[in-house]
Amino acid sequence: MDRISRLAEAVAFSFMLLLLWGCEQTAQPRLAPLPSASPTSSSRPPATGDLPAQARQIVVDSLTDPDPQIRTNAVEVVVMTRDMRLMPRVQKLLADDVVPVRFAATVAVGDLEYALAKKDIATLLSDPNPNVKIAASYAISRLGNPEYYKVLSNSVASDDQTVRANAALLLGKSARQEGIRYLYWTLQRADSADKVILQAAESIAMLKDPRIFPKLWTRLISAYADDRVIGIRAMGALGTEEAKNALVTMLDDAVPEVRLAAAGQLGRLGDPIGEAEVLAAIEKDVAAGMDPQGQERIRVLTALAIGEIGTPSLTKHLPPLLRDPSKIVRLAAAQAVLRSAAKGTGS
Repeated sequence: MDRISRLAEAVAFSFMLLLLWGCEQTAQPRLAPLPSASPTSSSRPPATGDLPAQARQIVVDSLTDPDPQIRTNAVEVVVMTRDMRLMPRVQKLLADDVVPVRFAATVAVGDLEYALAKKDIATLLSDPNPNVKIAASYAISRLGNPEYYKVLSNSVASDDQTVRANAALLLGKSARQEGIRYLYWTLQRADSADKVILQAAESIAMLKDPRIFPKLWTRLISAYADDRVIGIRAMGALGTEEAKNALVTMLDDAVPEVRLAAAGQLGRLGDPIGEAEVLAAIEKDVAAGMDPQGQERIRVLTALAIGEIGTPSLTKHLPPLLRDPSKIVRLAAAQAVLRSAAKGTGS
């Protein structure tokens, strides 16, 4: 995979979805090209009105979008905003024909402990796709059947690298400290693919084991921007003081995507120090001169960082992003509006 493609993946909403999109043959990953439609297109919300209501409508529409990657990203937004009112719509996606959508919806049920979907999850324990099976095991273990955790710990030994990586992800999400030894084991296996190593390291960070810091630091000092973005996300998951200090250093990176990712993770950890960097990205138009995909990445990261930092000087820039020509940018802006509103800082 070329480095431009990897950077596009590194700034996407969720690495877990990238793992699946990489193996799914019916829907390959892509960033949607920017259409030529006018910003007043009827497909976008109006310029005025209740921003949270507009944002929620964007998510609702995206959950039934013809593009399965948009549906998948919309599920991720529901999880990130913890909007339980949208979970009945996510529950319908447990029967989606596309594996990554089904996987994401199943994980969402576990993340939000949505007990009303337990019967559907039990059915997915026999799903023909092994990734969905382990997602169902994760979800049902979160819904009162902890014995299914064993499925995850066993699956990090799978010969299928995607299953192994997704099992590592779900061990991190499970928040059980016993998962650390399984994650280090698969991290150190000579036959683990790069995506497994990346996810195992991030999942160890999710479990707050400070011993993983040196491994994450190697990503931050990589010559490649995609590696640095991946390391930033993992440092944000670790969340120690040492990790925060490392993130602050990335605000001076030469690549704007890296700076914005660092600002967002710091905001998620409660530190608004990256506010100036996000404002600079908006006011100086750092995406000028980039190709359409690069411009889209900048707008996605800008929106996500605004949602995490949530200061009024930033949230005032969200309305235009809710009307962006790109669906994925609108989704990122919708997430930002809903997260800011939940913090009481929304515009």
